[in-house]
Amino acid sequence: MKKLITMAALLLFSLHLLAQKTTKPLTMKMNAGITTTKLAETKEFYVKTLDFGVTFENEFYLLLHTPNHAAEISFLLPNHPSQQPLFQKPFNGQGMYLTIEVEDVDKVYKAIKAKGVPIQIEIRNEPWGDRHFAIQDPNGIGIDIVTYAPPEKQ
Repeated sequence: MKKLITMAALLLFSLHLLAQKTTKPLTMKMNAGITTTKLAETKEFYVKTLDFGVTFENEFYLLLHTPNHAAEISFLLPNHPSQQPLFQKPFNGQGMYLTIEVEDVDKVYKAIKAKGVPIQIEIRNEPWGDRHFAIQDPNGIGIDIVTYAPPEKQ
């Protein structure tokens, strides 16, 4: 009987270890949310300047996605009664930036410049490998548009 109990316990323990090894890691998806009164201006900017699409929209919330649907960003009216106090304060226009990685930063730079969007940081190469430029959205958020490359040799 002792042998049978020991074998059963060993079998259960082995199954437990096997289950731990085959368990998938927790799946997560993240999108940044900005609380702003400028929903219309923000929608126009991201759709016309960066070719984002509208995933969802109502009178107090806007969810946008990148052209390839790889990422999303949301915008929410401040002090909306449907939201908890944690999500009601408006963004103050400082201390936040977004980075958008693209395959061909020069092509995107030319397209955005042709649309008449003010360039905040002109296109340039950085010693750590970025080739990038920056623009600013209607909420004051800096948007760094970048193609990564190997760092320059010293």
